[in-house]
Amino acid sequence: MSHSSETPIHEIRAFNRFYTNLIGALDYSRQLYVPYTLTESRVLYEIAHSSRPDAADLRAELTLDAGYLSRLLGKFEKAGLIERSPSERDPRRQRITLTQRGRETAGLLDERSNEAMGNLLSTVPARERPRLADALRTVREILADREGKEPPRPFLREPGAGDLGWIVQRNAALYAAEYGFNTDYEGLVARIIADYAEDHDPHLERTWIAELDGRPVGCVMCVRDDAPGTARLRLLLVEPDARGHGIGDQLVGACVEFARGVGYREMVLWTNDILGAARSLYQRHGFVLVDEKPHRSFGVDLVGQDWQLHLGSAT
Repeated sequence: MSHSSETPIHEIRAFNRFYTNLIGALDYSRQLYVPYTLTESRVLYEIAHSSRPDAADLRAELTLDAGYLSRLLGKFEKAGLIERSPSERDPRRQRITLTQRGRETAGLLDERSNEAMGNLLSTVPARERPRLADALRTVREILADREGKEPPRPFLREPGAGDLGWIVQRNAALYAAEYGFNTDYEGLVARIIADYAEDHDPHLERTWIAELDGRPVGCVMCVRDDAPGTARLRLLLVEPDARGHGIGDQLVGACVEFARGVGYREMVLWTNDILGAARSLYQRHGFVLVDEKPHRSFGVDLVGQDWQLHLGSAT
């Protein structure tokens, strides 16, 4: 083997040793995820960030042995972290959902990981952080660019620092560019986000950020409506260059499943008739148009629409 062909191997192995030493992977990961192993934490993470995971999806995503995964899920079920039921897509497959305790556990593990990476990043000068992010992205892109390798998959996560501000900024920019909305719309979104940030019930209300290839590309919110037992879907958005990946379907599905899981009986939303793709998405998830009326808002003439979905009893 020539020296030139050996160089990448040496560099990759050197980087692996450097990074392992840097984060103290062997001992540190045990402390970080206690009382769970790293693999158990990864499985909880996948369940928490997939809209409708089943056992087969988890096995393929994490390349785990079927028997090992089955035992691990049994452990989670016994601990009250998950519930298993026949998949709606295929009754032969098991649908996995987190219980309230499971969501809290996954959230805690995620918070620990974010804090740990934040501590690591705090040692990097601010001017060097964009260069570091670009370098890490380049590594992932090069190693993923192989024949037969699937493209990056979108996943959903809870908002981190700055994400709520991103929701305001992207809503304002996209609706101005695509539909001519004025700054009244930005003010409306800012008020919605401010109310949520200052006073929301994490057990009954939730926001999702869709991430693709390391950047936020979509969002949706589930909040309490004024009517008892009713949830409201708000601020669904998918970036134009990320459309076509099923992200909107993931976001709406996550919102509906969460609302049903915590016991809401109905879900409602308000939209406008110009948002054709979103309306088709709502219909696919079972929403029904119950009212519409013309109005002038955000500097343009619109037809507002109220949609409703019956959720039934919580499972």
